[in-house]
Amino acid sequence: MADKEESDNVVVVGLGRFGGAVAESLVNLGHEVLGIDSDPRIVQDWSDRLTHVVEADATDTDALHQLGIQEFSRAVVGIGTNLETSVLTVLTLTEVGVSEIWAKATSSKHGQILSRVGARHVIFPEMEMGERVAHLITGRMLDYIEFDDGFAIAKVRAPEEAVGRSLADVGLRSKWGITVVGTKLPGEDFTYARPETIVPRGCILIVAGDTSKVERFAGVTG
Repeated sequence: MADKEESDNVVVVGLGRFGGAVAESLVNLGHEVLGIDSDPRIVQDWSDRLTHVVEADATDTDALHQLGIQEFSRAVVGIGTNLETSVLTVLTLTEVGVSEIWAKATSSKHGQILSRVGARHVIFPEMEMGERVAHLITGRMLDYIEFDDGFAIAKVRAPEEAVGRSLADVGLRSKWGITVVGTKLPGEDFTYARPETIVPRGCILIVAGDTSKVERFAGVTG
């Protein structure tokens, strides 16, 4: 079913709320997606929305081989409620040769186990969304993404001290330890930041850096 030359192919195991959202987003981005779920009702529901959808037990090595999963380089495991099935699925995908595995975890211990059995990327959707929403609710950030290595990117309102001045003159990097990636005015295109970039009133800054430093900087812009 898979083709080695189709590098855009991704297999998504578990088409619940998280896995389904990832699968649908991948399709919208132009990727071919093979969805796998053990629930026939879910398979039927997704049959006309993904490239291929099959009912199968993803912990069964023979079943995965028959589906040609060994030809895929990337997989997403969206199983979260059944820890044993989640772990066994990651282990089986590893055994058949899938090299890049993203797996959903519901706790730090679950995440540690997934990493040990072969998941290269562990995702904590509930925790990450909770942190993101908290930042947005406070009004300090307009958008916020935190990565698992203590690095974050955020959209924040330009602080009053920066308005009308160049980024080099304001010195946000030396003062706050953050990097301004770009600027954007409402209704205008995103502009990559340069030292000579002048910060106009009403401007949005896209900043990046250590999570704690980004959060501290946002505290003066909210």
